[in-house]
Amino acid sequence: MVTAEHAFHPTLLFDEAYWVHDFTRANKNGWEPPHVYSVGRYNEHRPHMYTTELFQGLRDIHVGLDLGGPAGTPVHAFADGVVYDLGVNAEDGSYGPTLITEHHLSLPSNPGEPVSGAPVTFWVLYGHLSLQSIEHLEKGQSFVRGEQLAALGVEEENGGWPPHVHVQMSLEAPQGCDLPGVVESSQLQEALELYPDPRLICGPLY
Repeated sequence: MVTAEHAFHPTLLFDEAYWVHDFTRANKNGWEPPHVYSVGRYNEHRPHMYTTELFQGLRDIHVGLDLGGPAGTPVHAFADGVVYDLGVNAEDGSYGPTLITEHHLSLPSNPGEPVSGAPVTFWVLYGHLSLQSIEHLEKGQSFVRGEQLAALGVEEENGGWPPHVHVQMSLEAPQGCDLPGVVESSQLQEALELYPDPRLICGPLY
């Protein structure tokens, strides 16, 4: 059978070792990874990170996957799809330039397992991008597996974060160019059902 590794193109091409963050506790080194590339985990409680007004002091559980690298690193399509929406979430701490794609595909049951079952329709949000890198895109535009869709934005334009892409799947069509990438504990169970583990499309990175 076709495995997820072969079925889907890497979102970011890690051509060397990468670091898997642990944001569950404070880091005296300021979260600086020891490698150029890094991964921030799905369904991770991050009690010391989300301090801007946007999160209201309540939302601190991450329901996306963060793929870090230098600003300008290409973001590739994991599979064929269409552009669902694009825009800028300009609040301090938000996504900055954002892209949402739509797909109708079969998925693995768990990260790293073979693709199986009937195709499902789902959406993927990519946040913290370079605005210039998505200016060529239009709603309804189709793209193919492996095509460069965007690039990582600099901190000054991506909501105030070190360069990375927030990848988030959704089984419900987003309203506007946004999804709640961080939720409070009372919302977690519903969020995990609505926003599956992005490693289903990005591969078992940890």
